[in-house]
Amino acid sequence: MTQNAPNPKIRHALTVKRADDFAQWYQHVVSEGEMAEESGVRGCMVIKPWGYGIWERIQKLMDARIKEAGVDNCYFPLFIPLSYFSKEADHVEGFAKEMAVVTHHRLIGDGKGGLIPDPEAKLEEPLIVRPTSETVIGAAMSRWVQSWRDLPLMVNQWANVVRWEMRTRMFLRTSEFLWQEGHTAHADRNDAMTETLRALEMYREFAENVLAMPVVAGEKPENERFPGAVATYSIEAMMQDGKALQAGTSHYLGTGFAEAAGIRYQSKEGAQELAHTTSWGVSTRMIGGVIMTHGDDDGLRVPPAIAPHQIIILPMLREDDGDEALLAYCEEIRRELAKLSALGESVRVLLDKRAGKATQKRWAWVKKGAPIILEIGGRDAAGGMVSAVRRDRLWKDDGKVNFVGQTRDAFIAAAVSELESVQSSLHAEATQRRDANITTGITSLDALATFFAEDQRYPGWVELNWSRPTGAALEKVVEQLKALKLTIRNTALNAAPAEGQCPFTGEPAVERIYVARAY
Repeated sequence: MTQNAPNPKIRHALTVKRADDFAQWYQHVVSEGEMAEESGVRGCMVIKPWGYGIWERIQKLMDARIKEAGVDNCYFPLFIPLSYFSKEADHVEGFAKEMAVVTHHRLIGDGKGGLIPDPEAKLEEPLIVRPTSETVIGAAMSRWVQSWRDLPLMVNQWANVVRWEMRTRMFLRTSEFLWQEGHTAHADRNDAMTETLRALEMYREFAENVLAMPVVAGEKPENERFPGAVATYSIEAMMQDGKALQAGTSHYLGTGFAEAAGIRYQSKEGAQELAHTTSWGVSTRMIGGVIMTHGDDDGLRVPPAIAPHQIIILPMLREDDGDEALLAYCEEIRRELAKLSALGESVRVLLDKRAGKATQKRWAWVKKGAPIILEIGGRDAAGGMVSAVRRDRLWKDDGKVNFVGQTRDAFIAAAVSELESVQSSLHAEATQRRDANITTGITSLDALATFFAEDQRYPGWVELNWSRPTGAALEKVVEQLKALKLTIRNTALNAAPAEGQCPFTGEPAVERIYVARAY
């Protein structure tokens, strides 16, 4: 993995560096950046205000895109009857090992000072804690769809889901996580496929323009399809350790779910037809992707589009009579900045009046990844000045923090362009890193194994020719890749035409695929 050489003059804020232990570094960013903490339940997390503020930004901006597409928000129950899943065998098999099951509705004392489920309160039918909502939404759609006039039916919900994960990591793989799930029903395949690809493009654009996270949008191979789906599409992002992160998915479900749920409509000709359905979603995993795409050895770097506060004003309080004038000066700057519009919205600026040393507060905001930080002392206020540092340009070559002194009017005049520059700079940096770490030209399984040898720590991705094998032939390829701890990510929708042979089957290639280690 291509990485910049460390500058020995710089003393970074985090004690663990990315190059030394990427997994441990990630945990430090989450904790030191006050993103989340353990909850006391394995695999569940408490999302702290800064972390949840980022999720609220993602939710707000994504929700606007969803509604612009004509999709209505609604809400469905957390508990789903087991019988609903029994109707869709393929779907159930894909989630069965991850399902949390409710079997009782009351507790009683155990006679020893503890509590146990009341044997008399056993449910007649077990309830599944929502792992995904195709079955319960399908049941509702079967009631709501009667005629071709009711189609397309397009709904979305923002909710939590539970999948009982064995190995968990905050934001990336948790037993409970937050997400949105869109579900739509259509009269025919073409309309449903159009919606599937529309949702995929929505996610691609959102990742690129809002998260500043470059992704590859494409189709998943047969073995990676959502359980019961006809086709699954994803956006894949490269993390700084070279691994791939599936950051969003969109599924064409065909008529299988409609048949199981009874989603039928009367066509214009009077015949009873099965609807074609889709589902698509993104989750708090996106936050994990932002951390691993943009974070550095000082903590998180938040793209301004999703930063809860884009500019932090830190008055250097002395706890004397001069503080009142300093705070008034800072508040005046805050009001002026809040009148501005950047990246399509009003600038979000926070005046941090908390007691404490300005340097300590500065490093707290550095680790949280606030895009721009202002430090203002009494002399600055008297002279109409500010000192500003961009989070993406934190250090000078001499190891000092890259504060730029300027007049308050000059900073205010340039604030919008600076925020937009931070956004584009983070995207450009991540794009350059991704493109530099995609390898082509590997033509054999042996060469692939050599490339991903253990001594190559962060190897990135490999783009290979692919003959699109299915069934037993694909299973053999998956096993070969599994032995190398690799997975097929997707086939890019905009990939160049394939030439040559597939290194796995020896058959003529029909497309290109990405292979990588993954989260």
